[in-house]
Amino acid sequence: MIAKIFTDHPASVDETYFEHLLFATKFAATLMVAAGAALVHALIPCLCEKTASKAVARLYAKTHNRGA
Repeated sequence: MIAKIFTDHPASVDETYFEHLLFATKFAATLMVAAGAALVHALIPCLCEKTASKAVARLYAKTHNRGA
């Protein structure tokens, strides 16, 4: 039962637990960097104008058809 909790979703996107762990960790790190860029942009609008939106678009492109 416990193993199923950690393997069902990764298997649904054709990954092992550790492949999914790495993918999700990189995804989270990208979002953190994008959030930082958005904060910089909020404070100084001429900086990082498209950094966050480009990062989100790249992440979407990598994930929108996973498991389909």
